Amino acid sequence: MTEDARADADVKVELVVNDRAEAFIFHNKPFRKRLSWLEYDLDSHRLDFIMNDGDVRNFGIPVNPQFGKYLQNSFQVLLVQLDEGTGQPLGGNYFPLIIHKA
Repeated sequence: MTEDARADADVKVELVVNDRAEAFIFHNKPFRKRLSWLEYDLDSHRLDFIMNDGDVRNFGIPVNPQFGKYLQNSFQVLLVQLDEGTGQPLGGNYFPLIIHKA
């Protein structure tokens, strides 16, 4: 594990997907590196975060296969950073979502 990956190890993330194929990820801290896009593998149900330098982060988000059927129709994810104390949104941005299927 790289130093940057260890630094991001304390970032807590939660995935929410609705039936309109809108995906949201809430996180409690900024990432150490700038995020470029996300990749979701339909077979392994793995969600990876791809940083601007190509580094890959997997925050261990368990993606329920039921979410996968909605997530496979998404093309972007809204990431929202929440204030740890209040739970209020501090800001958010949309990021592209790439779907993989073997």
